[in-house]
Amino acid sequence: MEVGKIKQVPLREIWKREDSDFTVWLENNIDYLNDVLDFEVTIEEREKRVGSFSLDLYGDDGMGGKVIIENQLEKTDHDHLGKVLTYLTNLDAHRAIWITPKPREEHGRAIDWLNEYTPGDIAFYLVKLEAIRIGDHPVAAPQFTVVKGPSEQIKQIGQEKKDSAARDAIRREFWGHFLERMAEKGDLYSGQKPPSIAWMSHGLGMSGININVYCTRKYVKGEVYLSKGMAEDNKRIFDHFHDQRGDIEGAFGEPLEWERLDDGIHSRIKHQLDGVGWDNREDWPSIIEFLIDTAIRLHRAFSGPTKQLKADW
Repeated sequence: MEVGKIKQVPLREIWKREDSDFTVWLENNIDYLNDVLDFEVTIEEREKRVGSFSLDLYGDDGMGGKVIIENQLEKTDHDHLGKVLTYLTNLDAHRAIWITPKPREEHGRAIDWLNEYTPGDIAFYLVKLEAIRIGDHPVAAPQFTVVKGPSEQIKQIGQEKKDSAARDAIRREFWGHFLERMAEKGDLYSGQKPPSIAWMSHGLGMSGININVYCTRKYVKGEVYLSKGMAEDNKRIFDHFHDQRGDIEGAFGEPLEWERLDDGIHSRIKHQLDGVGWDNREDWPSIIEFLIDTAIRLHRAFSGPTKQLKADW
């Protein structure tokens, strides 16, 4: 078995700008952040105005409370700490999330103090953002880690670790069933181990073009995800596929959802099923069949156009 070495990837190789690249990406891929939180954020607005200021992301925590998210692609500073407090108080939010690749120790202590002395229904999160790549694999994966959380969370850390471990175990079990069933249908995703995250990826023969299968609590999907480092490359690939939309959807067997995502770096073409999730075991058989069928049909529909693109690239 081949073992790869994890490499850190500079964030600005993936997202050139914090506002137009990373914030847009996070809006469209909020599940990556939700995976490490003890609640689920639903994004309602990007660049929400607060007087003369502009909040990166504004959303709902699923329990009637509002969430503000402030992003940085550099180490924490006093300016962003002030913004976090300004947005939370002016928008009457209950949760504040501050994302950064380099949290300073003194700002971590400030977050601890805020969690200790603010009312019980207010919570502050300091989240570290990293990007990793295994060996020479072309796809980099974002990695979020909660560095500081509310005092209630700290007091209950033992229980939360158990809950997190249970969730990871359920996901590994789900993907284990998926891989067993997939092995009966073909060799897509062969050689992979069941992950504890919400998605699995399989290359289409050209770097930056992958078939992802994704399972969350609320929906499942299969997608062709375009993840080259430069936005113009992904839009060029998307347009190449879109020009053949009729043939591709004919080969797939039904219409697909085409998301060029002009405000972000990446693009996707997806087939999604709503109203089902991994936490309901009764849904597993139908979910797995949906994901396998979607992945196989996406591979069939996009293999030819991808080979043509690779030859002309």
